[in-house]
Amino acid sequence: MPAVVEWQEGSTSRTALWHSENSTPAPRRAVAADDRTKADAAHRLACEGTALLWRGDYHNARRLLEAMGRRIDRKPTKRSSSAASDAPTPAEAFHRHRRARAHRARVLGHLLVLLDGEHRLALRRAPDVQQACTEAYGPPQAPTAISLTELLGVIGAQQWREKGVDVPALGDRIHPHYGVFSPVRGEYVDLVARAPLPAPGDRPLTAFDLGTGTGVLAALLARRGVARTVATDISPRALACARDNIDRLRLSDRVDVTTAPSLFPDARADLVVCNPPWIPARPTSAVEQGVYDPGSTMLHDFLNGLSAHLNPGGEGWLVLSDLAEHLGLRTRGELLAAVESAGLRVRDRLDTSPRHPRTRDTTDPLHRARAAETTSLWRLTPA
Repeated sequence: MPAVVEWQEGSTSRTALWHSENSTPAPRRAVAADDRTKADAAHRLACEGTALLWRGDYHNARRLLEAMGRRIDRKPTKRSSSAASDAPTPAEAFHRHRRARAHRARVLGHLLVLLDGEHRLALRRAPDVQQACTEAYGPPQAPTAISLTELLGVIGAQQWREKGVDVPALGDRIHPHYGVFSPVRGEYVDLVARAPLPAPGDRPLTAFDLGTGTGVLAALLARRGVARTVATDISPRALACARDNIDRLRLSDRVDVTTAPSLFPDARADLVVCNPPWIPARPTSAVEQGVYDPGSTMLHDFLNGLSAHLNPGGEGWLVLSDLAEHLGLRTRGELLAAVESAGLRVRDRLDTSPRHPRTRDTTDPLHRARAAETTSLWRLTPA
């Protein structure tokens, strides 16, 4: 039975379908809120688990969301006096940061808006969100309540999809879809652009791009001269996004975007590229699956299956940040042991430093780890 949200407006009881991209359960209690609702009251209700279904002005809803965020950010964290005197380990700092972000998202996620049966937002001064919501959710079905934070993400994703992201190494733009990790951190793309390609001899060079996402690495391989690349992903959104980008770039004759029964296609290639999630932790939303992977499952699946899917003389390229090492979530020894256990050897490694603004943000709780981060392309061959 579909999840619903119930609330009271005056003497009328109302209901709507509930949708959450990160699978948050429907709120058990909801009340109507409007321009008269004070930030302190909204923050208190949200912290108690009561959702607020917004019926006022759209821009006032955004201002209320910002005010609630300020109240969350200034609320002191409860810690014992002995714990307060001890500096946290990098892993402890990471987990505290994740818990704080999860709490913030949970509280702010209790401010809801209502999409009508045509994906319209019936609020004063509301933008036209029909196209953005249709791209994210598919055709409308019935009035649906979603969090305002999710709607803002949908709107932002639609703008990114329209204008695209410039990828200098590709000499073109990539258009990310909602729920697909965007290639805004270009250093890993630059590594794939400068690593020497295998030489397969007289036959055309073939490649696999595992977990293709937007399709940016598959497109780059095609632009570098790879005759045929098979790009796979388990996410239907990623597959649609990658196909859209490959078509835009007119590379569909050289790149085949497809799902696979497992991580690898049922074939062999001269080059297998994998950019798995870098952090061994649980994602809290669909887009975070591009960053977080409990137990580094995709990393280990890639290593353990690589030899069986390489042509003689072929290589596997593992694109991986060492941020997890600086956070104390994985050691370099564990990574190298996994490579050796999979029957592989490291032929070479290319390194680069991140260029994103967080490396310079000293207020970031994870600043020290981010500033020390290195992204590497490991060239792996069967031992």
